[in-house]
Amino acid sequence: MQTYLVGGAIRDALLGRPGSDRDWLVVGATPEEMVAQRFLPVGRDFPVFLHPTTREEYALARTERKSAPGYRGFTIHASPDVTLEQDLARRDLTINAIALPAALAGAGVDLHTEALVDPFHGQRDLRDKVLRHVTDAFREDPVRILRVARFAARFADFSVAPETLALMRGMVEAGEVDALVPERVWQELARGLMETTPSRMFEVLHDCGALARLLPEVAPSADRLRLLDGAARAGATLPVRFACLTQGLGPALMSLCERWRIPTDERDLALLVDRERAALDADATTAPAGQVALLERCDAFRRPARFTEALAACECLSGDAGWPPRARWLAALAAAQSVATDAVARTAQQAGATGPKIGEAIRAARVDAVAAAG
Repeated sequence: MQTYLVGGAIRDALLGRPGSDRDWLVVGATPEEMVAQRFLPVGRDFPVFLHPTTREEYALARTERKSAPGYRGFTIHASPDVTLEQDLARRDLTINAIALPAALAGAGVDLHTEALVDPFHGQRDLRDKVLRHVTDAFREDPVRILRVARFAARFADFSVAPETLALMRGMVEAGEVDALVPERVWQELARGLMETTPSRMFEVLHDCGALARLLPEVAPSADRLRLLDGAARAGATLPVRFACLTQGLGPALMSLCERWRIPTDERDLALLVDRERAALDADATTAPAGQVALLERCDAFRRPARFTEALAACECLSGDAGWPPRARWLAALAAAQSVATDAVARTAQQAGATGPKIGEAIRAARVDAVAAAG
């Protein structure tokens, strides 16, 4: 039995970046031997175990063979006779197909060049800043198209190798991306949106033809991508970044959200920003009654945090870090929230008001508060 540190932890150490989670590969072992050493089995599709002390993941060396369309259509072979190089050969990119014996991977990563197992020249591609597929087996998993695009967003100064881009185009033309399930597409898109230069993800997807299949509503215009990167530089949340990506889609936005089962937080904020951005931008010309009406439409009294995120998205979309309406809308919300609605309701009831009339009294009090604050 031999154990190796593999993948992202080595890649990031070679790049001098903060460490990724450590993934371990075990060669020459059976599941029974792992359990006998008190490892906890957790893998559903292939043998993965948690270390009894560190709880880090240890996977048995395996090979994969395509057996059906899509990313789930694989036959897994994990046995003691699978070699380290065979396991590395099934990985996506050369920069992720480097291994280090566990004895040299203690608290840190001892990057002795001679000790690294690098049969596919990942170190060379790291130096040359190239994202390159390991073997032709890359074509068997369409999720890898999304992963390459995501890595391009993380490593913005890396290029995609021409032969890898050509392979990705061929996969798109063969309809492989059409077999992707919504949950996996969103998982990769979300991770890419949270990288440092998310525009690169959509540029790569566009270059290989996958964007037109997955997100035909999203035209990768220079202006859209510039504002998306601006949101990343501002440290915006995922819902804000998704709202920036999809702003201006109109009715097509709901179709996109339904097709890819976009989570509620991201979907609702994107729809809100798409619908109300123009009104939020025009706050200086909006009368107090109109301001309160917009706050109600945005559900700002029940969900003030989401309203604040909507303002953050509008600020990113304006390209102005000092977007004036943000402060004024926050002031209007604070003024309206200062109204003691219970007291207003009691007073209205004492005057004989019922039902909608009580709501009108509360709205009038909020309008007065906003007018006084303005």
